[in-house]
Amino acid sequence: MNQERLMQVLLAPQISEKATYVADRHNQVIFRVASDATKPEIKAAVELLFKVEVGAVQVANVKGKVKRFKGAVGRRKGWKKAYVSLKPGQELNFVEGGNA
Repeated sequence: MNQERLMQVLLAPQISEKATYVADRHNQVIFRVASDATKPEIKAAVELLFKVEVGAVQVANVKGKVKRFKGAVGRRKGWKKAYVSLKPGQELNFVEGGNA
């Protein structure tokens, strides 16, 4: 895979209460990814950037919320998130910046 493309696949880590629960419980990390990213691209990007071994990748499309402003109806843009399962013994820590 093209290394330039892999650098553009991961947009940001999704840090929330649910994300920390999933990380503790299932050894998974949640990322916001490009809307046209595929599972093999996401796996390769995480392994390239963070130097960890990825077990599996699950992807979810999040639909944008419908919002109203002064009677006009609009819609926020949808996005894609990826649940990345790490192999046993692997760990990612965003507070310390990279591997722990």
